[in-house]
Amino acid sequence: MMKMKAERGREERPEERGRPDREREERAEEKQERSGWTSLTEKQSESVEQIRAAAESLELPAELPIEDLCSLSSRSLFPAAVPASTEDVLLKGFQMLGMEDQRIETAQQFFSWFSKLQAQMDQDEGAKYRRTRECLSCYQDQCDSILTDVSAALEHLDSLQKQYLFVSTKTGTLHEACEQLLKEQSELVDLAESIQQKLSYFNELETINTKLNSPTLSVNSEGFIPMLSKLDDCIEYVSSHPNFKDHPVYLAKFRQCLSKAMQLIRTHAVNTLHNLTSQLTKRDPMGVANADNAFTLYYVKFRAAAPKLRALIEQVEQRSEKMPEYQQLLDDIHQCYLDQREALLSPSINSTITDLTSQSNKDHCALVRSGCAFMAHVCQDEHQLFSEFFSKPTAKLDELLEKLCLSLYDVLRPLIIHVVHLETLSELCGILKNEMLEDHVHNNAVQLGAFEAVVKQMLEDVQERLVYRTHIYIQTDITGYSPAPGDLAYPEKLQMMEKIAQSLKEEQMKLMSPDSSFSDVQLEDPESRKITSPGGVEGSRVPATVSPADLHGMWYPTVRRTLVCLSKLYRCIDRAVFQGLSQEALSACIQSLLKASEIILKNKSQIDGQLFLIKHLLILREQIAPFHADFAIKEISLDLKKTRDAAFKILHPKAVPKFFRLNSHNAILEFLLEGTPEIKEHYIDSKKDVDRHLKSSCEHFIQQQTRTFVGSLEEFLTKISALKTMAIQGGPTYNLSQQPWAQPAKINDLVMSMYRVLKTKLPGTLQSMSLYLANKDTEFILFKPVRNNIQQVFQKLHTVLQEEYSGEDLQIIACPSMEQINLLLSVKALEFVELRFELQTQKMWLNDHPHRGLLSGFRKTFEGESELTDADAARSLSFLYVWRSVSTRETPASPSETRMTVVQPESSTPD
Repeated sequence: MMKMKAERGREERPEERGRPDREREERAEEKQERSGWTSLTEKQSESVEQIRAAAESLELPAELPIEDLCSLSSRSLFPAAVPASTEDVLLKGFQMLGMEDQRIETAQQFFSWFSKLQAQMDQDEGAKYRRTRECLSCYQDQCDSILTDVSAALEHLDSLQKQYLFVSTKTGTLHEACEQLLKEQSELVDLAESIQQKLSYFNELETINTKLNSPTLSVNSEGFIPMLSKLDDCIEYVSSHPNFKDHPVYLAKFRQCLSKAMQLIRTHAVNTLHNLTSQLTKRDPMGVANADNAFTLYYVKFRAAAPKLRALIEQVEQRSEKMPEYQQLLDDIHQCYLDQREALLSPSINSTITDLTSQSNKDHCALVRSGCAFMAHVCQDEHQLFSEFFSKPTAKLDELLEKLCLSLYDVLRPLIIHVVHLETLSELCGILKNEMLEDHVHNNAVQLGAFEAVVKQMLEDVQERLVYRTHIYIQTDITGYSPAPGDLAYPEKLQMMEKIAQSLKEEQMKLMSPDSSFSDVQLEDPESRKITSPGGVEGSRVPATVSPADLHGMWYPTVRRTLVCLSKLYRCIDRAVFQGLSQEALSACIQSLLKASEIILKNKSQIDGQLFLIKHLLILREQIAPFHADFAIKEISLDLKKTRDAAFKILHPKAVPKFFRLNSHNAILEFLLEGTPEIKEHYIDSKKDVDRHLKSSCEHFIQQQTRTFVGSLEEFLTKISALKTMAIQGGPTYNLSQQPWAQPAKINDLVMSMYRVLKTKLPGTLQSMSLYLANKDTEFILFKPVRNNIQQVFQKLHTVLQEEYSGEDLQIIACPSMEQINLLLSVKALEFVELRFELQTQKMWLNDHPHRGLLSGFRKTFEGESELTDADAARSLSFLYVWRSVSTRETPASPSETRMTVVQPESSTPD
C-alpha cells in the first residue's frame, strides 16, 4: 500500500524524478533520525527474511504438551493481509496520516503531505521488521521458558534414574538371593532323591530276603522273575559303588540271596529232568525202547515239559554273560540235561547198533549205511530237542553226541580193519564220503557236527585199510600173479571168441532175414540199428559187434585188476596217495605184461607176443586217460657212493700217515669233505613208462616184421654195401654179377622167396593185427612203417640191379616191379582180409552168384590154396573198387561205431 502511495506521489511530482539518489538517501536518513529509528542494512534485511522463512516452516517441538500445541496452532505469527480496493487503501493511508479531512491545494501542502507520507511509508516499512523482532523476542522468551522446564525435567529424570538404579540394584540382589535359595532347595531335593534312590537298593534287601524265605515261593510264580531282576540290579549297583559304607556286608547279603534264588532254579530244573527220566525209566525198566514207541518215550514227553522250563532257562541265559554265577548255573543245567539224555539214549543206541550188526553181519556196506543213517537221525533229533529247552548252543551237546556216535564207531572199526576186499572198502569209502559227508552233513552241518567228526575218523580208517590192502593186492595179485595156461592162450581164445560172435551173428541174421540171398548182404552189424515194425514201432536193438580183444573179460588179468583197482581208488582216497598207488600198480602191471609177452613169444610166436603186449599197453594208455591225476611221483634217495669211496680211501694203508698232517691233505679232513652223502630226487612217471614201453614194443614189432618179409634182401644189400665200401677205400675192384652169392639165379631165388613170403605171410600178419588190435586206424599206423621199409628195400634192390646187372640178367632175376610191390602193399589190397571176413561172416554162396568164378579165386587165394598172380590182383582190385563203390559209406575204424547195411544189386557186374 505504501508502495502504491509512493508511486502515486512520484506521478504527482515528475520534476523530482531527476534528482540524484544521494539526496533521497540523505532525506531518508534525516527522516529516520527525526522519527527516532534506524533502517536495516541489506545484509540485515536478508537475514531477517531468512529467519522469517525458517520461522514459517519451523515445526513445533515434539515435547510440547498437547494443549499448548493446540493454542499455538490457532495463532499466526504473521497475519495475512486482507486485500482491499485502491480507494480503501488511499483512505486508510490518509486516515493514518490524519489528513482524511484535509485537502492538498498547494505545493507546500503536497510536499508536506509527501514527506509525511514518505516518513509514514518508511515507518510502515520497518514496522514489519519490528513486529518480526518482537515475535522473535516472544519466541526467545518461550524457548527460554521451555529450556528452563526441560532443565527442570532433566533434573527430575536424573533423580528418577538414580532412584531406579537404586531400586533395580536392590531388586537384582533380592532376585539373586531368591535364585540361590531355589538352587539350594533343588540341590537339597536332588540330594534327598539321590539318597532315597541309593537307599532303595539297600532297602530292597529286606524285601527280597523275606520273599526268598517264604515257604510259598515258587520259581513259576509271577513275582519270581521280577524279584530276580531286582536282585540283579541291586547286586550290580552295590558292586559298582565300593566306596559306600558297609559295602562288603550288603554285597555278601545280596549274593547270599542270589545263591538262594539260583538254588531254587537249579532244584526246579534238576527235579523236572529227573522226574521225566524216572517216568520214562519206569515205563521201560530195561532202558531199551522199542522202535515204535522210541519217539514217544524219548522226545514227546521232554518236548511237552520244555515250554515251562524254557521260560526259566531263558532268564538264566540272558544273565549268564553278565554274572559268572548264572553261567555256572546254566552249565549245571546243561550237564544235568545231557546226563539224563545220555542215561536214556545210551542203552537204546547200543541195543539198536547190536540189532543192526546182527541183521547185517556179513554185509558191511549195509551195516555202515544203516548205522550212520541211524546216528545222523539221532543227532538231528537231539539238536531239535535241545533247542526246545535252550536258546543258546553249547559244546557239551556235541561232546555227548560224539560220545554216542563213538559207540557206533567202536562196533564198526573192528569190522572195517578185517575187510580184505577192495570192492567192499571202496564202497564203504563212497558211502561215508558221498552219502554221509557230502549229502547229509553238507546239508545240515550245524546239527551233524559231532557226527561229521566220527564219520571222518571212520573214513580215515577205511582209507588207511584200503591203501594197505591195495599194497598187498598189488604185490600178490599183480606183481606176484602166476598166469594160468588159459590166460596165455593167445590167439586161440581170441579166435574162439570170434567164432562165437560169428555164430551169434549168423543166428541173428537168420532171425532177421531167413530168406536173404547174396544180393542182400550186411557187411557189418549196426551197433544201434533199430528194427522198425510196419506200424513204425521200434523193435529190439541188434547188439553191436565188438572185437573179442576189446571185451573186458578178454583182457589179461593183471590189466583188468589194475584198472579195476585204480577205478576203485580214484574217488576214495586223496590225490597224492592215489598218485603213489597208481604209479606202483601201473609199474607192476607193465612188468607182468612183459613177462606174459615173453611167455607167449616162447610158446606161440613172436608176433603174438608182440601184438599181445601192444594191445594191452594201448588198453592201459586208453583207460588211464580219464583219470585226472598225475601219475608221476618224486622219490628221494640217499646216494652213499662218495661216502663209500671216501671210506675205502681213508682205510687204505697209504692214507694212514696222512691222519696227522696239518694241511689240506689230512685224511680225516678229506673224508669229511669228500664223503658227504648226496640226496637225489628223481621222478617216476608211470604214464610215460606206458608210452615208452608201447613205443619200444611197436618198434620191435616193426623191425621183426621187416626182417620177416625182407630180411634176406636186407642182408644181401648189406653185403653189396660192404663190398662197395671196400672198393671205395682202396680194395680190389669187384664185379657183382660174378660173385657166387650174387649170381642172377641166386638173386632170382632170393627175390621169389621173399615175394612168396609177402604173399603168404602178409595176410596172416594182417589177420593177427586185426584180431589183436581190432582198430583199422591203429592197424594202419602200425603197419605203415613196415610197408615203407619193404618198399625202401625193394627200391634199393632195383637201384642196385639197374647199376650192376645187364638186361639179360634182369630177365633171369625177374624181380617184381615197384608197381607190383605197391599193389601188394597198398591200402586197398589190405582190404582183402576184411573182405574175406565179410564173406565168411555173411556166408556168401559162391555157387549161386553170377561172379562165382572170380569169388572162388578170391576164396582160394585167401585160404592159401593158390597164389595171387598180377592179373588176379588187378581183377581183384577192380572188383573191390566196384564192391566198395556201392557202399553207403566206408567201414568205421573203431569196432564200436555203427555199420550200415549194404545191398548189392544182383544185375550189377564189376568191370
